[in-house]
Amino acid sequence: MSILVATNFSKTSENAVEYAACLAKEFKTRLILFNAFKIPIHASNARLSASFVENLMNKNKNKLKEIALGLKRKFSIETETECSFVGLDQEADRLMQAYDCRFLVIGMSSKSMEQNLLGNPTTTLISMKRFPVLAIPVNAKFTGIKRILFACDLLQDIPLKTLAKLRRIAADLKSEVTVFYADQKISELDDISHDSIDKGLENLTLLYKNVESNKVIEALEKEITRSKSELLVMMPKKYGFWESLVHKSKTRVMASGLNIPLLSIPIE
Repeated sequence: MSILVATNFSKTSENAVEYAACLAKEFKTRLILFNAFKIPIHASNARLSASFVENLMNKNKNKLKEIALGLKRKFSIETETECSFVGLDQEADRLMQAYDCRFLVIGMSSKSMEQNLLGNPTTTLISMKRFPVLAIPVNAKFTGIKRILFACDLLQDIPLKTLAKLRRIAADLKSEVTVFYADQKISELDDISHDSIDKGLENLTLLYKNVESNKVIEALEKEITRSKSELLVMMPKKYGFWESLVHKSKTRVMASGLNIPLLSIPIE
């Protein structure tokens, strides 16, 4: 198993790479660094020879390898690099399969959160719904993950194999999981059965938090602060409630104040 992390050498992605390296050490797994090479704008407007472009690409590859070597020495982990002219949105599936990756790590800048849900690259990858994506806020630092908040729509059936991904991560991190859900009427919450969640997340320390609220985002933000959670997990499903949060303006409100990593695990 491996962890894939994307970088464009910005401050935001550098922080995501550092966070991913900490996870790789924690999980005792390999870290794959990916960079989508782009010709600088000033250079793309000029007529460039093939050798000049190749030289730029080699410099990019060498920079990526230097970062990987530094992480290998610092964290005592195995690292590999991939550099391509093709963007991450096109290469992600191949890389995830080729390296048997648990999830993809990508940076999430404050500016992106204010302007658009989680930033364009992350939104695109989450919307693919093919693999787990871990979005790291620019100021998030890994100090261990002992409390996971699982924002769950219990009105939707979640397959056991999807819950198993969260169970493995929580077990490896030795984390407790709080299952959070909200509705406008507390009576409706009382009638909800969470037997499938209990089964899918068996052998974990589970807590359930249900709140009566028609302002789900505000309730979720308050719970993140109250519980001192270090990771927010969502499982978007097509046409489901949490799917609407991922793709509509409500999530912009949530994301603008999000200061912990968000792991999106697609429903299979």
